[in-house]
Amino acid sequence: MRKFLLLLALTVCCSLQLLAHTDFNERPKLVVGIAVDQMRWDYLGRYYDQFGEDGLKRLVKKGYSCDNCLINYLPTVTAIGHTSIYTGTSPAFHGICGNSFYVNGKKISSCDDPNVKTVGSDKKDASSPVNLLSSTIGDELRLHTDFKSKVISVSYKDRAAILPGGRGANAAYWLDTKNGQFITSTWYMDELPQWAKAINTDMKKNKELAKVGKDVGLYPLCGHLITDMAIASLKGENLGKGEDTDMLCISYSQTDVIGHKWSTRGAHTDEAYMELDKDITRLLKALDDQVGEGNYLLFLTADHGAAHNFKFMEDHKFNANAWRWDDEYVVEVEKQLAEQFGVKSVIKDMLDYRIVLDKESIREQSLDEDFVRETIVELVRKLPHVSFALDFKKAATASVPQFLRERALNGYHHDRAGDIIFMLEPGYYSFGKGSSPIGTTHGVWCPYDAHIPLLFYGWKVKHGSTSREVHITDIAPTVCQMLHIQQPNACIGEAISEIVDPN
Repeated sequence: MRKFLLLLALTVCCSLQLLAHTDFNERPKLVVGIAVDQMRWDYLGRYYDQFGEDGLKRLVKKGYSCDNCLINYLPTVTAIGHTSIYTGTSPAFHGICGNSFYVNGKKISSCDDPNVKTVGSDKKDASSPVNLLSSTIGDELRLHTDFKSKVISVSYKDRAAILPGGRGANAAYWLDTKNGQFITSTWYMDELPQWAKAINTDMKKNKELAKVGKDVGLYPLCGHLITDMAIASLKGENLGKGEDTDMLCISYSQTDVIGHKWSTRGAHTDEAYMELDKDITRLLKALDDQVGEGNYLLFLTADHGAAHNFKFMEDHKFNANAWRWDDEYVVEVEKQLAEQFGVKSVIKDMLDYRIVLDKESIREQSLDEDFVRETIVELVRKLPHVSFALDFKKAATASVPQFLRERALNGYHHDRAGDIIFMLEPGYYSFGKGSSPIGTTHGVWCPYDAHIPLLFYGWKVKHGSTSREVHITDIAPTVCQMLHIQQPNACIGEAISEIVDPN
């Protein structure tokens, strides 16, 4: 009898657990994705004691932290990071190969679109997700609900607003710094909604914005404005109030602009993260008021990290320095090509440690392209502080560590990613004309660029942490599994088991 009762109890428990895992109609009212541009993972620890109780510290104390989240492609730059977070894939499949890249021999910005117009200002150049090849979390959510779900995305940068939302978003809003207004494009609408017009009217009265003007990205004010717009979107579109799950994507870009200018240390960066914490606090309160604590699923991550300033590192006896391609090494490579082989200029550009060949020049000189590639790889490999250089066509068999081969190939799109990629020694980074000597940059495989924060909070998320390695491409499938919707159509990531199945 006891055995029978025990077996019955186990059967009931298993059945209840099965039912709990197959309730496909149970979803949060709202999904909120937050990307903090250039936020290193160690900033959570560096500033933890200075954070207030109701902002970033609340996410850590009540949420779940993936402490070993890595970027699994190259290069580690903004447009790629934002796209990979929401698509669950890499440039090889989503096609966004940098902030700028070449398509059919023409250099474009990631969101360039000559077939749309700006809405909200007289800005001539307009932007859209036309260059994005794969779907996002928001796209799949919209498809799943027959487009009843609303997806809104907000940022300072156009790419940081447009790419997270995807091709099917209801709207993306970004800041026109010349006019001090939030704008969008005709990809989404022909006229700004009234609530957005009201925000822009208030911004015209903002004395601090009038003072800093187009340099607003260098100030915490930029984050305050993004938060204002996010909360206005939340209320203006009644997000989280309908029958179907909505999504709000927010990217804080001032942290990146400030980092490029003043690096990872000092009063400017400290202030940026203290003010960011206040913005997160304000945002969480608005979400609690609008949707209710526990009714929304939120994640916070970064598109990439950043290196410490090379001079700061040198002063403390670390192996580090600026690496000058534009005004030094490209000249040396071209000179050796001319002297050794009589070859005229065949290098069109270098973007994010990837060399773009001038195919037209190669054809005009009747050169063997494979010979040109091989020669440039050898010349670049001999440059100071270069660890590896490889031809993308031969990357699969190149004599480089396997994890670097995989990251290079994950970042390679045959038509958009250039022809040759190289990796510098740790501590060295490309320092171009116009770069701030006291600032920093990013783009490489090293942990300072590739190790990013990843926090989940809210609906069905239990408190805890893991040191298991996960990747930026795992975020999208995790969210999609929690929503019981299909993964983005080029997703290569895996759902994080600690989040989707905490038991």
